[in-house]
Amino acid sequence: MPKYVIEREVPDAGKMSPEQLQAISQKSCSVLRNLGPEIQWIESYVTDNKIYCVYIAANEEMVRMHAQQGGFPANRISEVRAVIDPTTSESTKR
Repeated sequence: MPKYVIEREVPDAGKMSPEQLQAISQKSCSVLRNLGPEIQWIESYVTDNKIYCVYIAANEEMVRMHAQQGGFPANRISEVRAVIDPTTSESTKR
């Protein structure tokens, strides 16, 4: 299934308490259970005013449905085309 990065504009996200973060995580998981196995939350990164989420989903529409049902913004949804890391720089020829 495709992987997506979702950019969510959430003012003062970086100031959210652990309890607030737990509450939105619980809401997200509840919506995911209702949507079924076609969508999976991998992880999220909280910055000052945005939350960047990584999901695996059958399609972008599933990501949008999750946002709608959860009451979460989904300001930008981008499909991941490749994943690179420091090992990508290493030659595969030996």
